[in-house]
Amino acid sequence: MKDNGNKTQGRTAWHALGADDVLDRLSASREGLSDDDARQRLEEHGPNQLRQKKSKPWWKRLLEQFNNVLILVLVGAGVVTFLIGQTIDSAAILGVVIINALIGFVQEGKAEKALESIKKMLSPEATVKRNGRKTSIPAEDVVPGDIVSIESGDRVPADLRLLETRRLRTQEAALTGESEAVDKGVDPVEEDADLGDRLSVAHAGTMVAQGTADGVVVRTGRHTEIGQISEMLEEVEELETPLLRKLDHFGRLLTIGIVVLAVVSFGIGWGLRDYSATEMFLASVAIAVAAIPSGLPAIVSITLALGVQSMAKRNAIIRRLPAVETLGAVTTIFSDKTGTLTRNEMTAQAIALADGEVAISGVGFAPDGTFSRDDQDITPDDDSLLRRLLTAGVLCNDADMVREDDDWTIRGDPTEGAFIVAAAKAGWSPDDLRETARRLDSIPFESERKYMATLDDMGEEGTVIHIKGAPEVILDRCTKVAGRDGEQDFDADAWGKKIEDLSSRGYRVLALAERRSDTDTLSEEEAEGDLVLLGLVGLLDPPRKAAIKAVETCRNAGIRVKMVTGDHKLTARAIGSQLGLEQTDEAMTGKELADVSDEDLKDLVARIDVFARAAPEHKLRLVKAIQADGEVCAMTGDGVNDAPALKQADVGVAMGIEGTEAAKEAAEMVLADDNFASIANAVEEGRKVYDNIRKSITFLLPSNGGEALVILGAVAAGIALPITPVQILWVNMITAVTLGMALAFEPAEGDLMDRPPRATDEPILDRFLIGRIVLVSVLLLVAVLSIFTWQRAMGVEIEVARTLAVNILVAGEIFYVFNCRRLLARSFSLEGLIGSRALLIAVGVVVVLQLAFTYAPPLQTLFGTGPLEAIQWAYVLGAGAAVFIIVEAEKALRRRRHRR
Repeated sequence: MKDNGNKTQGRTAWHALGADDVLDRLSASREGLSDDDARQRLEEHGPNQLRQKKSKPWWKRLLEQFNNVLILVLVGAGVVTFLIGQTIDSAAILGVVIINALIGFVQEGKAEKALESIKKMLSPEATVKRNGRKTSIPAEDVVPGDIVSIESGDRVPADLRLLETRRLRTQEAALTGESEAVDKGVDPVEEDADLGDRLSVAHAGTMVAQGTADGVVVRTGRHTEIGQISEMLEEVEELETPLLRKLDHFGRLLTIGIVVLAVVSFGIGWGLRDYSATEMFLASVAIAVAAIPSGLPAIVSITLALGVQSMAKRNAIIRRLPAVETLGAVTTIFSDKTGTLTRNEMTAQAIALADGEVAISGVGFAPDGTFSRDDQDITPDDDSLLRRLLTAGVLCNDADMVREDDDWTIRGDPTEGAFIVAAAKAGWSPDDLRETARRLDSIPFESERKYMATLDDMGEEGTVIHIKGAPEVILDRCTKVAGRDGEQDFDADAWGKKIEDLSSRGYRVLALAERRSDTDTLSEEEAEGDLVLLGLVGLLDPPRKAAIKAVETCRNAGIRVKMVTGDHKLTARAIGSQLGLEQTDEAMTGKELADVSDEDLKDLVARIDVFARAAPEHKLRLVKAIQADGEVCAMTGDGVNDAPALKQADVGVAMGIEGTEAAKEAAEMVLADDNFASIANAVEEGRKVYDNIRKSITFLLPSNGGEALVILGAVAAGIALPITPVQILWVNMITAVTLGMALAFEPAEGDLMDRPPRATDEPILDRFLIGRIVLVSVLLLVAVLSIFTWQRAMGVEIEVARTLAVNILVAGEIFYVFNCRRLLARSFSLEGLIGSRALLIAVGVVVVLQLAFTYAPPLQTLFGTGPLEAIQWAYVLGAGAAVFIIVEAEKALRRRRHRR
């Protein structure tokens, strides 16, 4: 029975089958399909495009933004204020609701672009053989069995089993995460080969970096590797952030509490006191207005927005506001290696010669570094063996080193560039060397050969063949080794151990050899016979210094960093060790991960910090496994293959320079500099944001609680309300948008990155904050109610007594906001009192507004206020100072108890 490509997805390992076997299974031939056969297959398999998901109507997305308890509480506050005649305040509150809804609406619309950006990666056209002739057709009409031709610059239109290649290299970074172009061939590979090792297949959506090829289509549309990623991305549900979960829970409790409080006050006043039902209704409305922290959503949004601005200055671009706070809760970071933890600048660091090893200092493409043997500096010009190897590395090479402003870059293959940089570190000019030694002929690198060779006229030294390539290929063709006193016999075992030693240290190893020649042209037979081995070179993409420091910072902050890369296990372990990851003794490959159950993976992912040769589904499983264990994780990535895991993670972090649009759209944060250190900076900003939100809540709730208790206390005592509903709205408005907002500008506390991550189940209001809120609410209640009652007993008019009550309430909040700058640490210090310019400005604004509230005739008419005497201002300041002193004393007691 014949295979039909797509329907056998998941069962047929096309990369492991011979070319003729693949053609036979697909009922295809190298001459291509006929038009009739292609039309029939198109009807059977459908167009070569990714599944189209029906978008949610815009109006539905807009309405969903209001499905939030806090938003509903705000709507209720707006309705209540409208009902009591305060149309301006009502409009302000409802305006906040609408702005928040629009922000969520716009952000959700952007998130839907992630899938669309993947769909655009499929090629628009394809060159196929139909009826024995090459023709160009729309890529969506490609079917399994089609023979497709690709060349440099093309985007591969479908998954192809390669039939014929000519120096073919494809750029698969978007799919596999590997930064270097991959050499492709026609030979079958192992059935269980990782995605990055399936060298006989060209994958849909990848770019042809070099060469040409013909291949037979084995999978199209959603059955391709990129199609499977698209399917995974559709299935991933975006997680609600810890802050949103807590605010939602808090909003529900607050709603219940407000309703209960209003009902209880109504019952007390109407049933136990002599208030009428109308009077108690207005009093209940006043309690509800007092208790609702109407400024909280605005303060949260502004605090998050300030966090976005701060992070942008530190190269972290936030795409979704709640992600700012979520970063502060991160316990695990999964990071890609190339370009994020490393410099993405391949560097020659070790050279194995016949008489020992030479170390090369300096990293990256800058020609700064020295050569040494046994920790003693040497000069390459004085070392004949080293000089011969470096010369071969420059001549058997097509890369160039270019300086752009203060930065050095490589034009050409970065691996070849490493040899040019090494020669420059020796003080040589690669261009001068190439002019002296004229190239006569060359054999370019091809994946089938795994080597490059050049025929060079070396002047007096004659004509020399230089060859560079994979050690297993070069060493098989060597009969001699370049020694200090001439050529030596080649010892395969000894050099095999040198390769193992370099590989175990994480180096990518290349071998260089040469051979004298007397021809003017270069053939494969000439290049492959009786070579003299010059030595081995160990190359490494070095870790960023900033990343090493950032990993240490994360470790001190209780955050585990785990590396997930497409590189080989040995390289990954070596880089992980240099970075300072906690557990690098063992590493896990994608192939090993696939054989582990979800339950066992939870234990493994908690223990292992290095994951190599990881495929898209493996990354997604890792994120899900760590989340199942209650962790909050960030996942970095740059390729399409990373998009599902980025979307699944609590915080997806995409690369801004090398990242694909699919990765950026699926992520909550984009790194402008592709540097892991920027993630650590963003975590610090995220912790600061959460701290400041918590401080704002700790400030707002006692203010609202004190107001509500004052009304309830007055009802229970059967006296006139010390503060009217409209005065409550005034206090809420001026303190929330000034004092509460000022806390959003608080700088990070010194020990922020020495604290462990907060627990995900930790409520916003823990016992500590509840105790603080109750304490301050009671202090405000006592201060306002006692002085108001005393003043009324002294015969002070109701308008003046209420004005005094309002000012005592505002003064208490002014003094208390300084307590809130440090929730537990001492605020009674020079820095604690004058260390925040934003807060001092806010206090000044509130003082001016309160003077206008007290003395300006228009405001006296509007709010029913009267002027205060000097002695009454003393009562105001005394009450505020008492609140500050008592809260500072409570802090001191808590610190003393904590030290015990």
